[in-house]
Amino acid sequence: MEIALYALAAVLIIVGLLGTVLPILPGIPMIFGGIWLAAAVDGYHHVGKGWLITLGVLAVLGVLVDFLAASIGAKRVGASQQAMWGAMLGTLVGLFFGLPGLLLGPFAGALVGEFTSGKSVLRSAHVGVATWLGLLFGTLVKLVISFMMIGLFGFAMLVG
Repeated sequence: MEIALYALAAVLIIVGLLGTVLPILPGIPMIFGGIWLAAAVDGYHHVGKGWLITLGVLAVLGVLVDFLAASIGAKRVGASQQAMWGAMLGTLVGLFFGLPGLLLGPFAGALVGEFTSGKSVLRSAHVGVATWLGLLFGTLVKLVISFMMIGLFGFAMLVG
């Protein structure tokens, strides 16, 4: 049974890594779940409360980055409130259209939102690109956090 649970933990971590770059999957929570499962199977001998709290804080930080990245990108260029809402709505609608929808949804939503606030098409496109760049930067930060979590977990298993 232990082997099966360790295998499940490994699958959660690997699929979680994929989820960091594929927005369809909740990557960081899956990584944290896999780490917690492995720690529990080990009886928390190597990865105890302190490690789990540290990894949990990193996980929360990663999830916050995920939710705020596109909005921060739009806000950096002075996007209107309509563009911010458009980016969030575009992300939500994009979920139903797979990877292309997830890549184009925030851009299109921010563009339409900024355009409806009375701005020019060029300004709206600028806000849309900034939103998309924020999303890309957020994905990179999530990937770094994911590898940090896995690295700290591996270190704790070796040293703890």
